Amino acid sequence: MRDNLNMQGWPDRRLLDLLKVEIPIIQAPMAGSDSVELARAVSSTGALGSLGCALLTPDDVREAVRALRRDTARPFNLNFFCHTMEAPDAAAMERWKEFLRPHYERLGLDIERIAEGRLRLPFNERMCAVVEEARPEVVSFHFGLPAPNLVERLKRQGIKILSSATTVREAKWLESHGCDVIIAQGVEAGGHRGMFLETNIATQVGLFALLPQVRDAVSVPVIAAGGIADARGVVAAFALGASGVQLGTAYLFCPEAKVSAMYRRALEQAEDSGTALTNLFSGRPARGIFNRYLQESGPIADAAPPFPYAATYVAPLRATSERTGSPDYMQLLAGQAARLAKAMSADELTRRLAAEVLERSC
Repeated sequence: MRDNLNMQGWPDRRLLDLLKVEIPIIQAPMAGSDSVELARAVSSTGALGSLGCALLTPDDVREAVRALRRDTARPFNLNFFCHTMEAPDAAAMERWKEFLRPHYERLGLDIERIAEGRLRLPFNERMCAVVEEARPEVVSFHFGLPAPNLVERLKRQGIKILSSATTVREAKWLESHGCDVIIAQGVEAGGHRGMFLETNIATQVGLFALLPQVRDAVSVPVIAAGGIADARGVVAAFALGASGVQLGTAYLFCPEAKVSAMYRRALEQAEDSGTALTNLFSGRPARGIFNRYLQESGPIADAAPPFPYAATYVAPLRATSERTGSPDYMQLLAGQAARLAKAMSADELTRRLAAEVLERSC
């Protein structure tokens, strides 16, 4: 095993030089499950730690940046959603309530007494001002990019912009709209699909078919994401043209991740065919572990209102399920390669991955 992980052994240094990192591994942002401690541990190795900010307020982001910078000067990534807010009409919300009513009744809940919760907002002027003030080295987006003027404001601060593409068409669009790096998100990936031009999940592409096509279509560096959990996947991604890799589910096994004991147990027991793409939690397709809710309702429902409005009426089901010690209605986001992951600290996982990749590349 090589002692120096920051050597010239990486097959493509473009990402390293662009993002000012030493290891071309990115810990995926996972809003609600990642943490400042996780991002800081990964960045401390010379890789890129990330913090999902989709559930955070501007003040939360300020505090998180202060905490990230408290013990390290290494680069880190802040991630935001940039969806459009298309409020459903009353009839659509009634259809969703009727769809969910049997589940509410099973848990002894009254769907008519649910108050509106705080919705996940897209990246906006207020959040942009916070990020300009914080000046992280990297900002990444999901569901495309925010308004061009917001992208330009970030770039004027020297911030590098990343975003996810699920097809070649999306990758080319991102490059033409100012993205510095494209994340090629294969259908194996856990969490929300980054789809923004595409709408048909049936035609979503696996990583090792998508990656070389994206690499051929754009001139910026490409990060491979989806189904990578060990050194074999990293080496294969580099062979297909990736400049870096992004891992999410593998980092959920680390003690720094904010996952409950039930979530962790579900991850440990996940099989290769144990996940599905579902819109039952947020209204957007996301890959998670198959449970009773998905099995009984079918993972995709036409009744689901658009993201993020579906989540309001699902939140009580999730909360009750977790409180009563049942995974039946929990949102257990995970990718298809969960069974390849091993529990260890985030810095150990990152260093071990990097060392094994360099050994295999000799």
